[in-house]
Order: sequence, then C-alpha cells, then structure tokens
Amino acid sequence: MRFYQVITTIDNLEAAKKLCKTVIEKKLAACSQISKEITSIYWWQGKIDESNEYYCVFKTTEDKYSALEKCIKENHSYDTPEIIALEIINGSKKYFDWLIESLR
Repeated sequence: MRFYQVITTIDNLEAAKKLCKTVIEKKLAACSQISKEITSIYWWQGKIDESNEYYCVFKTTEDKYSALEKCIKENHSYDTPEIIALEIINGSKKYFDWLIESLR
C-alpha cells in the first residue's frame, strides 16, 4: 500500500480548519495539520503577487487520493488551489497501521 502526504494552502485559518474537518469527517485522510501563517510569493495572472496563507497537510493512502483531491477542489476558495501529493517512502509500521485503520 502507498501512503501520501498531501499539501494545499488556503487564505485564512477558519477556512483551513473547515477544510481539514471536512476531509477528516469524510475519512479521506487520517489526520491533518495546519501551519502557522506563512507568506507566499508567486506568479499570478502575469505578475508577482504576495499573500498570507496557511499550509494544510493531510496523511492518506493512494486509494483515497482522488477523492481527497476532489474534496479539496470542491471546498476551496481558490480558482487554482495548490494540491501536491508526496509519496511517503518509509515510516513507522505502527503509524501506517493506525493510518489504515483510521480510514476504514
């Protein structure tokens, strides 16, 4: 089984909490973390832009990824939300067992 850490950014803390709770309630991820506010600098519509955002990080399995991506898109305010999945190549068996059990 493959495990993923999925990352998105969002513009305010309340939206981040709402998104994370929605994902967890739907059992699309076993857990999520929300970072403290970060500053993002990026290209948008042909110019450099800057905004304050929060990272939302989710731990999930390969078979839940598509539904998780869809849920993020449906519950996100951005036209083009960052959604990046990083495969977790190694980790604690006990943690992975918990992750699998949490998604049942």
